[in-house]
Amino acid sequence: MILPLNLAFAQTSSDGSVILNGQVDLHITSSNVNTSIGNIAGNATGTSEAVGNNLEVFTVKNDADVTNNQYVSSVSISADQNANVQNTGGGVSLTSQAICNAADVSTDPHTTAVTSNQQCFANDPSAVLNANVVNAGNDVSLASTAIGNTFSEDTNAGTMPTQNFQYNASNLASTVNANVKNVAGNVAVNSSAIGNNAQIIQY
Repeated sequence: MILPLNLAFAQTSSDGSVILNGQVDLHITSSNVNTSIGNIAGNATGTSEAVGNNLEVFTVKNDADVTNNQYVSSVSISADQNANVQNTGGGVSLTSQAICNAADVSTDPHTTAVTSNQQCFANDPSAVLNANVVNAGNDVSLASTAIGNTFSEDTNAGTMPTQNFQYNASNLASTVNANVKNVAGNVAVNSSAIGNNAQIIQY
């Protein structure tokens, strides 16, 4: 299947907002973070994120008609983080995240219509987190996530026709290697590899 691609476009009229988004990623996307943090009084936070295509739509007053087409070819999308964190007075939060296509639609009108098509042919959306955390004064959170396609919609519109298509042909990999010692709070370590993910909420 070949997506019909549109340039990013938004228009507001008396009939509401019309949003057309077409995104194509044909090149390597990579993020690398190497950190060494020591002897701080507060919190320590580190993030490495690589995303092929990303869309965020937020409307409040107008009805919305959203069409989204996202395509990633056979390229590499990778997010790596190597972190050494020692002697923090607060908490430690470290994340690595690689996403092929992402779209989020948040609206509050009477009517919201969404059509979303996402296709991921990337070679290897991969996320790697290597963490050494010693002597943390509060909670420690370590997370690595690799996602092919993700779509989310939340609205209080009374009418919300939604069509969502997701196709993932990529190999996903998520890895966490962690050494954690002497923590005054809780420790959470998570690694997730997800081909397609969708969440739709009407409230």
